[in-house]
Amino acid sequence: MDVIVRRGDSLWYYSQLFHLNLQLILDSNRELQPNQLSIGQRIRIPGFVAQDYQVQPGDSLWSIARNRNLPLDAVLLVNQNINPNQLQVGQMIKVPIRITWRLVQGRQFYDYTKMMRDIRRLQSVYPFMQVSTIGESVLGNNIPELLVGNGTKRIHYNASFHANEWITTPVLMTFINDYLLSLTNQNLIRGIVTSRLYEQTSLSIVPMVNPDGVSLVINGPPEVEPWRSRVVELNRGRTDFSDWKANIRGVDLNDQFPAKWEEERARNPDEPGPRDYGGERPLSEPEAVAMAELTRRRDFARVLAFHTQGRVIYWGYENLEPPESEIIVNEFARVSGYEPVKTIESWAGYKDWFIQDWRRPGFTVELGRGVNPLPLTQFDEIYQDVLGIFLAGLYM
Repeated sequence: MDVIVRRGDSLWYYSQLFHLNLQLILDSNRELQPNQLSIGQRIRIPGFVAQDYQVQPGDSLWSIARNRNLPLDAVLLVNQNINPNQLQVGQMIKVPIRITWRLVQGRQFYDYTKMMRDIRRLQSVYPFMQVSTIGESVLGNNIPELLVGNGTKRIHYNASFHANEWITTPVLMTFINDYLLSLTNQNLIRGIVTSRLYEQTSLSIVPMVNPDGVSLVINGPPEVEPWRSRVVELNRGRTDFSDWKANIRGVDLNDQFPAKWEEERARNPDEPGPRDYGGERPLSEPEAVAMAELTRRRDFARVLAFHTQGRVIYWGYENLEPPESEIIVNEFARVSGYEPVKTIESWAGYKDWFIQDWRRPGFTVELGRGVNPLPLTQFDEIYQDVLGIFLAGLYM
């Protein structure tokens, strides 16, 4: 919601008026000099929208504000061009509405288009969340990164490296929505004061590493040639892509990283297909390159990659992980019921490469249990299980 600065207004006053943490208003208006506001300037107020309201018989601005648990000046602020003493029945005014509900509806077939729509909606209501593009997929889809928080501890979460593990994206997007809701409503999540997490951490989220693959699994092959014919051929003539893990070129993005890539490549398929083909060289695919460049640029303290399935957390790589990794994964296990597994015979994954090159904690979290793609009937259970990991990833 936007408001126009009046004489005597300040961002601190707006924080008191709307019961918001001042830092959220500051971070929603990064281009402003907070101590040099000018009359007529437009200020974004996070967590609110201005809704049209038609004046009813007996209404006053005071009664309208009281009925919505708002200070009178909050209503005056968004109606600066009306005379509050001369309201007319049928007149249209604006009323601030505090958002207290989720904008993301995660329990649905959640493709790239739905994700991008939800990101735009979240950013319009919560402008302190920064959105940027880290690169493009093979088909030219932007790969977004979301940033929440202004602390010095840099944490990264990602989802949907694998196409048929797309349920990880709406699970992660639901957490982001709940985190933003908690910040603007000053509600606890499982007893945790999230404003402290916001102050201490900068959370980077790439909610869909593999947009082309996710769309392939959910919506079927693209209409455009040569891609339509090519993916059907790679899928052995089948138009059911529920087994497809790779990107649109048939390269498994989580076998793309230079961490014993040759060993992984030698034991896997030697040509493109639905899964496990690591490409002709490490980081050959634009999606993997985008993730590698982001990781180098951000210098994360830890990374969590969300996959399905198995209810396990992989946390080691070649004994290169630091001692704190075991402490962190034990907390993840405590809050989720998932089993910590130090290592399996698998290489060239994103968290493997992160541990190898940074010697910092990296985790692959396998959500749910069953056959991929996991059914949406598991969504609520998965979210409740993994919510503790999302939070612990920030407070540990």
